[in-house]
Amino acid sequence: MKKNQKLLIGMVTSALLLSACGNSTADSSSAAEENQSQGENQSQEQSTSNEKAGDANLSASNSTSANESSTKAEESETNEEQAEAETKEETSSENEESLKEEYLEKLNQATKELEEKKNNLEDDSTYAMKNMEGERFDVLDGLLNEIYGVLEKQLPAEEMEALRQEQREWIDYRDKTAKKASLKYEGGTMEQLEYVAVENDLTEKRCYELVKNYMK
Repeated sequence: MKKNQKLLIGMVTSALLLSACGNSTADSSSAAEENQSQGENQSQEQSTSNEKAGDANLSASNSTSANESSTKAEESETNEEQAEAETKEETSSENEESLKEEYLEKLNQATKELEEKKNNLEDDSTYAMKNMEGERFDVLDGLLNEIYGVLEKQLPAEEMEALRQEQREWIDYRDKTAKKASLKYEGGTMEQLEYVAVENDLTEKRCYELVKNYMK
């Protein structure tokens, strides 16, 4: 009887121990699973946080890049405008210089041709010389008016007004000088010829003065 009681007690004790071990294992497993779940959640939260931080950094980087691109574009546009303005100034300066040179060349060519014709007249008659001076007048007076027209476009209003007054005084001087020179032939066939010849000489000189001193 006593043996049976001991055996029964031993079986109960074993059952209790096994039950305790099972509970402990279950608790450990549950704790492990809970820790694993918490770790995974933390990992996901960290990953999400990192992704958000990465997106924020990327956004900031893109914003900085956009600002830098905008600044570079503005600087490039400003540089292009400055270069264009400088190019226009240089072109304008070159055009003005070439225009001045053009008229000097035109004057040189015209006076050279007229001088050759004057030195190679068919005869020395007064009639032939008058025709020659008449041709000189047409050419030189035409050049004078052409040059004056260019200066009206180039010069500032105030400077042009001063030139107009100067030109009126020059015309009066030219006519008086030609008249005075012609009086030594007063009443003769050479009077008119001398008047026109002196007038032409002064007109030629005036053309060069206007181009050299005023044309830009």
